[in-house]
Amino acid sequence: MKTAFTDLSDTRKTVAIEIPTDVVDAEIDRVARDYTKRARLPGFRPGKVPRSVVRQRFRDDILHDVMHGLIPRAVEQALQERGIEPVDTPNIKDVELTEGHPLRFTAAFETVPPFDPGDLSSIVLSRPSAEVSEPAVDQVLQRLRERAATYETVEGRRVTDDDTVAMQLDRTGPDGRVDHHDEVSVQLGAPGNPPGFDTELVGLDVGDAKTFRVHFPDSYPVSDLAGTDQTYAVVVKHIRRRVLPDPDDEFARDVGAFESLAALRDRIRADLEEEARDNARRKVRADLFRHLAARVAFELPGSLVEHEMDRRLEEFARQLAAQNVDPQQAGIDWAQFREAQREPARGAVASALMLDEIARREQIAVGREDVDKEIERFAGRAGRTPAALRAQLEKEGGISRLYAGLRREKAVDWALARAQTISEAAIDVPDR
Repeated sequence: MKTAFTDLSDTRKTVAIEIPTDVVDAEIDRVARDYTKRARLPGFRPGKVPRSVVRQRFRDDILHDVMHGLIPRAVEQALQERGIEPVDTPNIKDVELTEGHPLRFTAAFETVPPFDPGDLSSIVLSRPSAEVSEPAVDQVLQRLRERAATYETVEGRRVTDDDTVAMQLDRTGPDGRVDHHDEVSVQLGAPGNPPGFDTELVGLDVGDAKTFRVHFPDSYPVSDLAGTDQTYAVVVKHIRRRVLPDPDDEFARDVGAFESLAALRDRIRADLEEEARDNARRKVRADLFRHLAARVAFELPGSLVEHEMDRRLEEFARQLAAQNVDPQQAGIDWAQFREAQREPARGAVASALMLDEIARREQIAVGREDVDKEIERFAGRAGRTPAALRAQLEKEGGISRLYAGLRREKAVDWALARAQTISEAAIDVPDR
């Protein structure tokens, strides 16, 4: 077998392969004999059709089978002899196959060139502090009080800011159609209120009626209202004010199994610290991946980037479906969304290639016990038995992906242990 490799770039290669005539003719004879045994043609008994008739009648089918038998084996042999591992199935083109002649074709493929991850100890990562300030605890406590708020009817005064007003409401659009509500409650200051609506209610008393107009800007998120003038006719029925519970021991007991307000604050602080530690771990990992990706100096295999873009699109579609949103009815330009994933996908592919190279160089291995433990963890979260989950993964070819994922996780731990990590200042109020 003759081979001629051509480098198109660091990652894109082609190999022209020529399989000798004797090998090709032998394979044609073998396939033709198989067709002769199975051929069913009028005027001939089963298995008695002359070979020459079979070869003429099924010529295209025979040559098709010959190509699919010889080409994959030849490509695999050629790549193994060079020690090349393609990242995807090679693309076969320019096939020439005629009986009595060599089989010639070209295989185009992508591969990852040898590269050095470099000195990982020179990587500097920043880790956010997991310390939580008292204002952060106060903020969470305030949200708990707001969730437990009650509403009391107000008498003897008019509507002021932050009141909740129960009213009869008619909204009339430019087309004259009326949207009527016998009783609707509006919390003044709520972000979803129409622009200027709250101002029109301030100063009204129970029983007061008022008609006013509201202009909705073109940028208003509700398309039916954007750029229109709407006329509102309201009649105030009740005025209520929100009452927050006092932050005391009784409130702590109402929230949960806390003996005192101090115990509730301790629990809030512990939860915030755990959340801060999780965020810190994610940030450090993300920083590591960015550093690793930046060290990949060669052109990334395009097929890997395209696959990662597809994976991200499919994952987002699954998230929508899990929220009972039909991806086809979500009003998303999927082509635009997919293209927007190109740069993130490039970063993900580059860091994954670096982790794979680290694992190879450091001989990081994943054992059966590691996979079993991971399957047990996934099965527990999914409410399935480990045996059933393993059977599904084996059927779908997921075991090898699980091995690869765990190997990369070990490579992440190895890299983190060698990189420099600098702690940032303590956090104050979390950004929520």
